[in-house]
Amino acid sequence: MSLKLHNFFRSSTSTRLRAALNLKGLEYDYLAYALRKGETRTPEYLTKNPQGLVPSLELEDGTTLIQSLAIIEWLEETHPEPALLPADPLGRARVRGLACMIACEIHPLNNLRVLFRLRDQFGADEAAQKDWFTHWVATTFDALEEALQDARTGRYCHGDTPGLADLCLYAQVWNNRRFDIPVADWPTIARIFAELDALPAFRDASPPNQPDAA
Repeated sequence: MSLKLHNFFRSSTSTRLRAALNLKGLEYDYLAYALRKGETRTPEYLTKNPQGLVPSLELEDGTTLIQSLAIIEWLEETHPEPALLPADPLGRARVRGLACMIACEIHPLNNLRVLFRLRDQFGADEAAQKDWFTHWVATTFDALEEALQDARTGRYCHGDTPGLADLCLYAQVWNNRRFDIPVADWPTIARIFAELDALPAFRDASPPNQPDAA
């Protein structure tokens, strides 16, 4: 299967999808876009993804999939091994819930478009943007840390196999570093991140290890 990944090295949604592809053992062509230069707003790219966002995954037949969580679910359905979700319905619901705490509660409020809007419409300087970003991370990470005290948490977010929730956690911790948010404030999250960062599938997906990070 020939896959083309349209992405940006520092995008947390791109990071989580890169890690998912790596875990599944799927090779892909890496296509980089500079978001601050508007490279995802060109007519060519907008025909692939009308939102002008990354990541997008282009399949061999030209079909383009959008939205990282939807793409990861597609990967899980088409390449079920290794599994990113538990076999039991309750476990699957828990993992999806943990993932959504990050993907639906932190990311929509802290992505680049929102920070630019705060700057351009409300005059938020870098300090104000950092305060905004940190507030929404802490609000959810405090709750996520508590949720991870569940007995079902193991080496990773759910048991001893990395999955969907870990993809989101790993990418968000890297994103937090842009604003110097110390992961040590949340010991369980910090421990899981360290475990994930030792895995080649995750480490190879990290922002500093991408070709456009230079």
